[in-house]
Amino acid sequence: MDANLIAVVVAIAAALMFAYTNGFHDSANAIATSISTRALKPRTALAMAAIGNFIGAHLGAAVAKTVADGLVSLPVSMTGLIIVIAGVCGSIGWNYIAWYFGWPISASHSLFGGVAGATLAASWFVGGAEVIWMGFLTKVALPTVISPLVGFACGFLAMLAVYWIFRKGRPDRLNRGFRHAQTVSAAAMAVGHGMQDAAKTMGIIVLALYVGGYQDSATDIPQWVYFAAAGALALGTYQGGWRIIKTLGRKIIDLHPPQGFAAETVASTVLFANTLIGAPISTTHIITSSIMGVGSTGGKRAVRWGVARTIVMAWILTFPVAALVGALLYFPVSWIF
Repeated sequence: MDANLIAVVVAIAAALMFAYTNGFHDSANAIATSISTRALKPRTALAMAAIGNFIGAHLGAAVAKTVADGLVSLPVSMTGLIIVIAGVCGSIGWNYIAWYFGWPISASHSLFGGVAGATLAASWFVGGAEVIWMGFLTKVALPTVISPLVGFACGFLAMLAVYWIFRKGRPDRLNRGFRHAQTVSAAAMAVGHGMQDAAKTMGIIVLALYVGGYQDSATDIPQWVYFAAAGALALGTYQGGWRIIKTLGRKIIDLHPPQGFAAETVASTVLFANTLIGAPISTTHIITSSIMGVGSTGGKRAVRWGVARTIVMAWILTFPVAALVGALLYFPVSWIF
């Protein structure tokens, strides 16, 4: 087995490990609200989220192609493979740190930051690699800024609509009905998460195959890649990210079934819309901002803004910290290969 093949195998293994960590880190995105409102039992919710992620992976080809071909330009050589390995390992490291502290960061932006940092390190010291900044601006930065604002505003409006439509209903009946409705909204959220986050792993695997010389196109996705990425994400999801589930489900607002249904419905709609245009957005940003928007209908004190501020700071730090780790890892990985 030559060094190039070993590097390709390591890159793919790192991508699948990222998908696994993404699964247990971001499982909260799909099912935290349903667990907190007791709409679903924890293991039932996790199993449903894993299945939804697996299904969604097969619908996210547009996002995968953006990740593989629209954010960085890598040489078809060992240097390109080293960049992929270092970048993905950098993102995994930051994911573990954030999970330990219970921060619902964007695993996606951790991945983008790690790969961008490793690409910059290679471009400075070796050359031949380039970050496509316009791609980051249009496909990552703008959706990153706009989508949480949309999630917050739509969550606020959706909750007002729920209050108005059901203003004459009995609270006990409404809670029971919305618990059933949350089964549907949580399933939609799980599929949306798979469309976005499994697709990012698929894009990284395809990128590794391309720069390793094992396929001629950076946008052609072999069928086995769909199953490998979806399986790793689903397995990680089923393990559960209980620290982050607690943060999203209990620490931001006091969630009840109507609020959970509104937040999940808004978040999944935004995810579907961005997947259609191939924009790799953060599921964490969307569900968190939707929960904040829903909670804001209860007044200024209904949202624990101190917790929200900590979460937003973790969002801001994610890309530069992951980029720094990816850049630093480029050197030992380069030395190994």
